Amino acid sequence: KTDAGLYTCDIGTDVAKSKVSVQEKPTEVTKQLEDKTSPSGQDISLSCELSKADVNIRWYKDGKAIRKSQKYDLQQEGTRATLIIRDSTVKDS
Repeated sequence: KTDAGLYTCDIGTDVAKSKVSVQEKPTEVTKQLEDKTSPSGQDISLSCELSKADVNIRWYKDGKAIRKSQKYDLQQEGTRATLIIRDSTVKDS
């Protein structure tokens, strides 16, 4: 059900009309990523919270896109997006 549409006020002898459109609020990050320090060899988990669920998320490291692989696990549940870096090394900094 949507609130957008054509609304009218009809008084019998005259009619007023209004076209209503409702724009969805943009998604926002409601909880930022936190800096992490970890010993080499550990898995590192980074999470952020979003204002909406099921949003298309893209992760980047130094401007390069991260894809799901043996090294990276990308998870999304509701409004939480999580990146897991497996078996971290100094190169992951």
